[in-house]
Parts: sequence; C-alpha cells; structure tokens
Amino acid sequence: MRATSDPGKMPVAKIAVDFLAAGVRAMGAVADSIERRIRDALAPTDLVITDDSSRHAGHAGARAGGESHFTVTIVSAAFEGKSRVARQRLVYDLLKDEFAQGLHALALVTRTPAEAG
Repeated sequence: MRATSDPGKMPVAKIAVDFLAAGVRAMGAVADSIERRIRDALAPTDLVITDDSSRHAGHAGARAGGESHFTVTIVSAAFEGKSRVARQRLVYDLLKDEFAQGLHALALVTRTPAEAG
C-alpha cells in the first residue's frame, strides 16, 4: 500500500502492510487504525505493519480473527533526538485506544531517516 500526498506539500511516504506474512488478504480495522494514527501524527517516510497474530494463536491475548499482535516498523523525522524508550512511549501513547479495544502486543522498530540510511 502506498500513501500519496498532495504535490508540493511533502514527500510521498512508503506505507506497507505485510498481509501475506499475516495470512490475511486485506487490512483489518485494527491495522487500518494503527496506520492512520501513525501516519497522521508522525508523517513517516516508511511504515510497515505486520499482523503477527497467527503466530500467537492459543496464547494469552490472541483472539479469533487476528489483529491482536503486530510488528510495526516506523521511519520518521519525529524520532530525531529521542531515545529508544521515548520513541516507543510516543507510539504507545498514539495507540492507547487500540490497546483499550484489544490490541495485545506491539513490537516496534523506530528509526530516524538518517538511521534507516
């Protein structure tokens, strides 16, 4: 999935959702909400959302239909000058509503554009 923006406003961000690894065919409501909140708040240059729920079936927090466990990789200038912990707290704060509605686990990779190379 590639997000587009109005010409002249900002560069186009690469947004990818790894559906094949998750064993699903389309982005679900939780992944869509994660993508929208991160895109709106952090203007990432790269964003990859992977639903890992199928690997956690039968474990605590797993739910039928998936969308309970995700790995999210974010490249954003908003992380400049922030520690790894501060970056993760920022993302967790953005997604507090998703956690309240059943998101169980979130693995984060947070980088600045310079760190991403």
